[in-house]
Amino acid sequence: MDSLLLHVCCAPDGTVPWEALRDEGYDVTPYWYGANIFPEDEERRRREALLALCRVMGREPVLGGTPPDGWETAVRDLAAEPEGGRRCALCFALQLDGAAEAAEKLGIGLLCTTLTISPHKDAALINRIGAEAASRRGLRWLERVFRKGNGFVRSVARSKAMGLYRQTYCGCRYSIRTEVRT
Repeated sequence: MDSLLLHVCCAPDGTVPWEALRDEGYDVTPYWYGANIFPEDEERRRREALLALCRVMGREPVLGGTPPDGWETAVRDLAAEPEGGRRCALCFALQLDGAAEAAEKLGIGLLCTTLTISPHKDAALINRIGAEAASRRGLRWLERVFRKGNGFVRSVARSKAMGLYRQTYCGCRYSIRTEVRT
């Protein structure tokens, strides 16, 4: 059984990919970044949802990432970018670099992400960034597009059935779809 570090962007998006990979025979270790999540209360709610998913799946997560101010500093010059633009690509890179670093430290040679379950994200870009992050650390990248086969729809149903918190925006202050961004 191959060990795999699965970058889990959020608990709802982690449901279907984690189950699919487990069913394929992978020994899945979940990794969560979280430094991009705003505000702090939202980060706490999402982390608690991840911990709930991990309890159901019987695994402890690896909680990683830079402090939120480090993430903010990294993306500051891209604040005006539209959702799905260069800021998001940099955010994916920060998250997947963190996951690759964690995998290397844990001696796990295979890396994947749940980010490709979203119909709002560029799966080809995510897989390219993930492959680059893995390669820099001598790891293998498992390319997947989890939204195929109604993966996203199934993840919504699965997370609701599990009672997991479902957020209404990607995570960072710039992705909030309201006028108040404090």
